[in-house]
Amino acid sequence: MKIVSLGLKNYRNCENILLDFNKQKTLIIGKNAQGKTNILESIYLLSDLKSTRTSSWLDFIKFNTKAFEINARIIKNNTDIELDCSYNEEKKRELKVNKVKTSSKDFRLIVKTVLFSTKDLLLLRGTPQDRRDWLDRAISQIYPAYDERLNKYEKLRVQKNNLLKSEEIDFTLLDIYNDQIAITGANIIYLRKKFLKEIETIASNKHKIISNSEEFTLTYTCPYNEIEEINSYLKDELIRRKQEELGRRQACVGPHRDDIEFKINNIDAVKFASQGQQRTLVLSLKLGELDIIKQKTGFSPILLLDDVLAELDETRQNYLLKSIENDVQTIITSVDTLLFEEEFLKDVEIYSIENGSIKTNP
Repeated sequence: MKIVSLGLKNYRNCENILLDFNKQKTLIIGKNAQGKTNILESIYLLSDLKSTRTSSWLDFIKFNTKAFEINARIIKNNTDIELDCSYNEEKKRELKVNKVKTSSKDFRLIVKTVLFSTKDLLLLRGTPQDRRDWLDRAISQIYPAYDERLNKYEKLRVQKNNLLKSEEIDFTLLDIYNDQIAITGANIIYLRKKFLKEIETIASNKHKIISNSEEFTLTYTCPYNEIEEINSYLKDELIRRKQEELGRRQACVGPHRDDIEFKINNIDAVKFASQGQQRTLVLSLKLGELDIIKQKTGFSPILLLDDVLAELDETRQNYLLKSIENDVQTIITSVDTLLFEEEFLKDVEIYSIENGSIKTNP
């Protein structure tokens, strides 16, 4: 899989730019707030129809304009595919594949990406929500139906919360919501645990190489693995904590409250690992994502590295750059080229960006 060209019109601060990706590795350099991240975000948006920076598509529209457009050409399985994505101030979104309107579900099947940004380096020290967001985004790249389950669960959770906040609670309806939450929640937790087991196997090997000897493990909140067991567990918890939910007037049980425990050499990595250890762990997870997507889909995803090299020491920089296989298209943003060896830059296409405009290669 390869993105061949990318056009942006009134996307964030990019008024009208066109990028051609002629090589497997592309480096986009520029000072902060010039638009580097916006370019990577737009590519990620094509794959996930979500951003890691905002939940509102209105934020993508350039100030004082009415709509944005993203146009891209992809080569996948030796086939040219044109992707068009637009959105206007009236909140109308249009998605096209080869000039034909398509659904969000089908659009998201085309492009696969792995985004590694400075925000990801804070994964362990962030909130449980940050960790759930990372996990859900990663799973959605592999199992397209996963998003539908998340959306269904979120609607149930909101409906239950509204019921719990009402003056008179219909307990028959509450039981119905709880049954549905247990069923849908069990499916979500099952896929989360399945993915974590798969990525732990791959990423732990990478982590051991970078750290020389350290081992890490991942543990999910729910102690059970099979859907039937998870479903029973959720039902029991919903009964046990019913009074708590009634008192707090909100749903307290389910995958929306779960977390992941990271351990390095059997020690809690969130509380006790050094910054370097935590970054090694996150780097291993991101490289693990690459491998899993390739294994599950048969296509190498596009790797997006957003200013992340400046936050890694030389050992981790070298491991990251040298571990990227030749069939993985990589687009990197950086303030300058100083972090890269001359040998690496020989095979890299370099662009510079200033105020949302692409400049000639330096």
